Amino acid sequence: MVNDSMIHIIMPVKDSIETAEKAIRAILQSGYTLTVYDDYSSKETASRLKELSDETGIEIVSISEHTVHPSPNYRWVLIDAQRKALEQGVSLVIVESDVMVRQETIGRMADAVCPGVGMVAAVTHDEEGNVNFPYEYARHINQDGPCKKRLSFCCTLLSNEFLRAYDFGRLDPDKNWYDVHISHTSVQLGFTNILQLSNPVVHMPHSSRPWKQLKYTNPILYYWRKLILRRDKI
Repeated sequence: MVNDSMIHIIMPVKDSIETAEKAIRAILQSGYTLTVYDDYSSKETASRLKELSDETGIEIVSISEHTVHPSPNYRWVLIDAQRKALEQGVSLVIVESDVMVRQETIGRMADAVCPGVGMVAAVTHDEEGNVNFPYEYARHINQDGPCKKRLSFCCTLLSNEFLRAYDFGRLDPDKNWYDVHISHTSVQLGFTNILQLSNPVVHMPHSSRPWKQLKYTNPILYYWRKLILRRDKI
């Protein structure tokens, strides 16, 4: 198993504490520690995260203590996590709070890192074992390999080599999400991104932000909120 001294694992959390707790415990059961970023969750979620921290030793970073910028604060999280990973000289692993890793998930991603690799992602499945959002494009791919399409941050490793090559402080502060931009930037800088089809994780999309389920149930309302209210900016 990969040692904690080789990777820095983070999980941004925005409510949906039942799902988030399962995701946290899945990582801990794999033998790793992690840092949880609480992005302006409810008092109930914050309280439960504190209990989990006392019980398990996970580090909780309350973003509200560092910025008044409203949620989502993915840019702030990425900048802070990059700084810590670079200080430790390790790769950064992002596991989102609606993703359940397996015992071998993180180790297999880390094992794929070699010179020139920028990112390594575990493919997402639903609970029935079918490839699901955001990797629908990979449903007809049958082997691990380089990927020039976007990689999601659902369960992804960013190598220390890539972290040293691209400063997340350059990320557009007007955006909400950065996985598309960062995965494309990795390729543009000459790195190889790898999608591991043989290393699936269970993904329950948008558990922390239920309004985004409208993308599937009421796309007109979803895109009205996205375009008119300027939410979900990628």
